[in-house]
Amino acid sequence: MKNSLKVHAALFVVALIYAANYSISKDVMPRYMGPFGLVLLRVVGATVFFGVLSRLVAPQDRIQGRADQLRAVACGVLGIGLNQLLFFSGLNLTSPINASLIQTIAPVVTVLASAALLGEKLTLPRLLGIGLAGVGAASIILSRGPVAAGGQDGFLGNLYILLNATAFGIYLVLVMPLMRKYHPFTVLARIFLVGAVLAVPAGWQQVQAADYASFPTGIWVAIAYMVICLTILAYLLNNWALKYASPSLLGAYIYLQPALAVLIAVAAGKDTLTLSKALQALLIFAGVFLVSRKSRQPQPAPIPLEAVQD
Repeated sequence: MKNSLKVHAALFVVALIYAANYSISKDVMPRYMGPFGLVLLRVVGATVFFGVLSRLVAPQDRIQGRADQLRAVACGVLGIGLNQLLFFSGLNLTSPINASLIQTIAPVVTVLASAALLGEKLTLPRLLGIGLAGVGAASIILSRGPVAAGGQDGFLGNLYILLNATAFGIYLVLVMPLMRKYHPFTVLARIFLVGAVLAVPAGWQQVQAADYASFPTGIWVAIAYMVICLTILAYLLNNWALKYASPSLLGAYIYLQPALAVLIAVAAGKDTLTLSKALQALLIFAGVFLVSRKSRQPQPAPIPLEAVQD
């Protein structure tokens, strides 16, 4: 019972950390720093942390073989580089609620990628779920309205978030064999290093252009939150909880993150919840529920789904 409470607490904190990021990031972007600059700070910080931690926890563990090396590179490009660059670019242009809802379809992409890459069968309920989630996401992406700074239309931002969810969903399928074969910190150290190769040149100019002397304390706190809590703390808590949590419990927390993101965004005055957004959310949630339902075939052990999630 005591351990169960700790698991729920850890998963709730992880969901809260990710949910708050949708609104916190909007305080920083684009006034104080561009999205690629934030990606650089976050990825470099995580690269150093997991690089040191992997040498302390699993000093003899190494990714070996050409196939695993190439897989790690692909995971770094999709799960870190493109994932982070697309997410923060999209969030910079769209609203916190739209971003949190669209990103929820990552499990749907994972199922499609598993079917394409691993030959897993798509059942009728899963196909229906994919359709519902797709309609919900498409209605958000195509919806009009000035949701970004400067009155820009959020279509491009919504599209970036969809591509972000797609990259992350494919990454989850690719990273699964590595997570089971090597220590998680060994894998994370390598893929963050690969991601840094993309993030550093992409964000270097924005990091240099920032006027750090004008940053108020709250902005420094927000940046520290994204570097420390969003990447490092969330992963450590989630990785510990996965040792004790069931797949059904993890599925339940898929829905908690966007719900918390909506509450935080509305309470902070960053966004408004309309009836159309509520209906779009129901379509996506229903689709993800059907897709995530446990099939009769035995399922492999879960992996850290929030390892590098935004």
